[in-house]
Amino acid sequence: MALPRPASTWTGGMKLPSGLFERGSDDYELYEQEDEFVLAIELPGFDPAELTVSWNDGTLNVAGEHEDEFRGTRRTYHRRFRFPKTIDEDAIEAEYRNGILPVRLPMAVDAAMTGTEIES
Repeated sequence: MALPRPASTWTGGMKLPSGLFERGSDDYELYEQEDEFVLAIELPGFDPAELTVSWNDGTLNVAGEHEDEFRGTRRTYHRRFRFPKTIDEDAIEAEYRNGILPVRLPMAVDAAMTGTEIES
C-alpha cells in the first residue's frame, strides 16, 4: 500500500480559491538605461493625489488607495522595490499620467560596483 504523498506547498492540501493567493503580477516593468533605473507601474483608475511614492534606505515604496463611491468599491496598492546600486535619492522623479507611474532613479555618480570577480 502506497503512502499518501505530502503536499508540495503549504497550501497544497487545502481547497482554496485559486485567486486567494497571488503568485506575482506583471503590473510593472523595470529596466536600466544609461545611468538610471526606470520603473513603470500600471495603476489605471488612480488619481495622482491617491498615490504616494517614497524612498527609504535603498527601497522605493509605492502605495495608493482609490475609493469609487459610485460603485461602492475600494482598491489599494502597495509594493516595495529594492535596488542593488546606490541611487541619487535627491534626483528621483515620478510623474503619474494615463494610468502609468514612471519612476526614474538615477544612479549616484560615485556609485562603485563592489564584489568579487568569479573566474569561469
